[in-house]
Amino acid sequence: MRHLTEADRDTIRLVRDPKFSRWLEQVTATGGCSHPIHLGGTTITRNAATGEILHHYSTRDEPGERLLVRCGNRRATVCAPCSGLHAGDTYHLVRAGLTGGKTVPASVRHRPRLFVTLTATSFGRVHRATDSAPCRPRRDPGTCEHGRPLGCAARHTRTDPRAGQPLCADCYDYPAHVLWHAHAGQLWDRFTRGVRRHLAASAGIPRARFHDHARLSFAKIAEYQRRAAVHVHAVVRLDGPGGPHDHPPAWGTADTLTEAVRTAARLVSVRAPYSLAVGERTLRWGSQLDVRTVTNADGGTSDDAVAAYIAKYVTKGAQDAGSGVDHPIRHRADIDAVTSTDHARTLMYTCWRLGALPEYAPLRLRAWTHTLGYRGHILTKSRAYSTTYAALRAGRADHLGHSAPIDALTERHWRYLGSGHTPGAALIAAGIADDVAANRRALTDGIGYALGSR
Repeated sequence: MRHLTEADRDTIRLVRDPKFSRWLEQVTATGGCSHPIHLGGTTITRNAATGEILHHYSTRDEPGERLLVRCGNRRATVCAPCSGLHAGDTYHLVRAGLTGGKTVPASVRHRPRLFVTLTATSFGRVHRATDSAPCRPRRDPGTCEHGRPLGCAARHTRTDPRAGQPLCADCYDYPAHVLWHAHAGQLWDRFTRGVRRHLAASAGIPRARFHDHARLSFAKIAEYQRRAAVHVHAVVRLDGPGGPHDHPPAWGTADTLTEAVRTAARLVSVRAPYSLAVGERTLRWGSQLDVRTVTNADGGTSDDAVAAYIAKYVTKGAQDAGSGVDHPIRHRADIDAVTSTDHARTLMYTCWRLGALPEYAPLRLRAWTHTLGYRGHILTKSRAYSTTYAALRAGRADHLGHSAPIDALTERHWRYLGSGHTPGAALIAAGIADDVAANRRALTDGIGYALGSR
C-alpha cells in the first residue's frame, strides 16, 4: 500500500470539511486559478433613494471566512486559467476593432486595415532556425576578430537551443539591444506620428489639420523573438475624423496607408542619451517589415485570424522565449540563478550595469532587468480603436448577474488575507482548470491560428 503524500492528506481534509461543496463552488468560479487571492469583508447594496438594503454579503459564513477570486495574471507560465480568460478578452477586443461589435460599428470592416509587423535592428549575427537549410552559409569560412566563425553550416530546428544565440557573444552589441528595448515605446510613438505625417503629405493637407480629416487607430502587441529582441505586431485602421463611426476621406485607401506605414518605419529614429561608457546610439526599426491588408474573407490575414494571432501571444512574456523571467530582479546575484540562456543572462547583466549609470537613470533599467530592458505593456491600443478590458469584464459581470442595479449604492469593505492554494487544493484546482481548458479547446477546435507562429 502506498503512503499518502501531503497532497493526499490535504485533499482528504478538504473533502471531509462540511463546507467543501461551497469551497468547490468558489474554486470553480475562479476557473481553477492556480494562485487565487483570498479576501475577507462585506458588500452592502442599498436603494439610493430609500436606503433599503437590497443585498448583503459577508465572508463570515464562507469556508475559512474568506472569498477566493482570480489572480488575473495574463502570463500562461504564472496562471494558465487566468491567462486563458485574458486571451479570450484580447481576442474580442482586437476583433471588435476589425469587424465591429462592443460599441464599435460594423462599418469598420470596410475601412483600410493593416496587420503590421515591426522588428528590431540587428545587434549581431545569431543562429537561425532554418530546419532544412544551413543556418548562415559562407563560401569563405572566415572568423571574427575574436577567432569565432562568421558563418554556420548547421541546420537548426525551432527547438534547437542554439537558435537565436549569437555566433560570437563578444561581437554582439548588448548595450544597443538593451537601449533599443528601453526606447521601443518612443519608437512606436514616433512611428504613429510619422504615419500621420505621411498620410497628411500624400493628401496635401497640413500635418496639424490631419485630425480634421482622418483618425489613425491601432492595437499592438509586443512579442519576444528567439534572439530575445522584441518585435511588434499591430492592427492599424484608418477612420474618418469622428473615429470608428466616421468613414475615412476618399484619399484614405489601404494602398495609401500601406505606403505611409512603410515610409514611417524606414525613416523614424530615436537617439539614446550619450554615455562615455556606451557611446552614441541611434535606434531604428529593423529592415524586416511585414505589412498585410486585413481581409473579411477566410485566410491567413482575415479578421478572425489576426485577432486569434494577437490573443495567442498576449499571454506570453520574455520567459516563454527562454529570454527572461516573470518577476523583477532585486539583486545582481539573482541573475545567476535565472534558468535561461547565456545570451539572456548577458542581456540582464547589461541592464544591471547600464542601470547604474546616471545618464540612463530615467530608463530605470534595473527595474526592468527581468524583461531585458523592455518597459512597455505587452498590449496597448489607441482610445478609439475598440472597447476596453474593463468594459469586457463589466459585461461579463452583467451576464453573470454580478452587477448592481443602476439606482443602487454599494458599500464594499475588503481586506487581503493571503493567496495561493494548499497542496490538496492545488490538485483539485488543476483538475478544474484542465476541464475548462478542454471545453475551450472543444469550442475553438478547427479554427486554429491561420497566421501560424513566426
